Amino acid sequence: MAKAKGNRIQVILECTEKPGTSRYVTTKNRRTTTGRMELKKYNPVLRKHTVHKEIK
Repeated sequence: MAKAKGNRIQVILECTEKPGTSRYVTTKNRRTTTGRMELKKYNPVLRKHTVHKEIK
């Protein structure tokens, strides 16, 4: 994994509708976002936008 700069860390977002089909890598601020991230992202396998949650 890449080096973290300050409070920002890399997180992996995985599709909740069909796990294992779509993953995204993004960064989040450790101080302001203490809980798990949840974003709507595009899943190319299902060909629609689905909810992606942060995985450990």
